Amino acid sequence: MKKNLSSIKRAYLAGFLDGDGSIYVRAKLNSDYRYGFQVAPAIILFQSAKDRSKFEEVCSLINLGYIRTRNDGILEYTINKIDNIIEFLKLVEPFVILKRKQVVLMKQIIEQKKKVKQQKDFEALLKLIDSFRELNYSKRRKIRTLTL
Repeated sequence: MKKNLSSIKRAYLAGFLDGDGSIYVRAKLNSDYRYGFQVAPAIILFQSAKDRSKFEEVCSLINLGYIRTRNDGILEYTINKIDNIIEFLKLVEPFVILKRKQVVLMKQIIEQKKKVKQQKDFEALLKLIDSFRELNYSKRRKIRTLTL
């Protein structure tokens, strides 16, 4: 992240997130993890590959993730490391409007994840993760705490 981003640039990034972004956490089945699930938080910004140079310019302001090109010609800028997610949210939170509830929920989930010591703590975390289903337009989500 570039140090000392102006409030105008921070507000622009928040608007980009509100309009062309996604905030979510998935619980992915993975037997290598203690409770059988990997908790995978992410913030993703989307843009048409036609505007790659401008999108790269925007992403360079953030510098906390990586860009990939999807098969459908959409670029994704993904921030998926917890420290980077926290840093990005600190910058944009005061300016986010449409995804304010997702920002608050992501911060709660990150805090709850740190407190997991036993199965019941993990189940509480999964219930928080399920809350994203109500806030986002998730049609493909398969794992819910109700199925555990």
